[in-house]
Amino acid sequence: MDLADHVPKKVKFIGRHLMVKGEYVDLILKGVKKSTIRLGIIKPKYNEIMIHGGGKPIALAKITNVKYKRINELTDEDARKDGFPSLKVLLKELKKSYGEIRPNDIVTIIEFVITKKLSDLDVKEQWLGLKPVEIARIALRYCENIPQEERKILEDLTRTESIRKTAIRLYGSINRRWKIRKVLRKYLDTLVNKGIIKVRKYDSKKSS
Repeated sequence: MDLADHVPKKVKFIGRHLMVKGEYVDLILKGVKKSTIRLGIIKPKYNEIMIHGGGKPIALAKITNVKYKRINELTDEDARKDGFPSLKVLLKELKKSYGEIRPNDIVTIIEFVITKKLSDLDVKEQWLGLKPVEIARIALRYCENIPQEERKILEDLTRTESIRKTAIRLYGSINRRWKIRKVLRKYLDTLVNKGIIKVRKYDSKKSS
């Protein structure tokens, strides 16, 4: 039986967004940090998530495993997957983040793999390789003063995950897909211009 299933503790949930400290961003993007250890019982609602750090979205990721352990059951291997050289350093960081921790306290280990870096998007791909729903989620989180109709479009995209379905739901016809695409293009350009997401640089001499 899973440890989290029979311990009477308050359960916390995480949705589409996983927040990390800015100091861990490089470790995640380099593939050194492959997990995050959080105090308490935490259950992800989705397998596909967006990781944020340093005030920006840094990557799309897929959760591959969720484990529950007590503090005194953590190992050096757990520490290394979390980007720390040893269990001793990991425990020090946990104390720094949460204050007092006890040997019997439960932690959640969320393991993930990066599926797309948001600092290395391909300008040659449609929507820079992002899905419309991903653009909508980032725009709603990082763009300010979004007009009401455009916000309605972006919010509906996060529900339908489809340009076609949003066009039908909001305008009654797939012929209005152009309107959805126009809003997506506007905010995709805004996100790039603001440096929230970045495109891959190509050497023009090599590509010619």
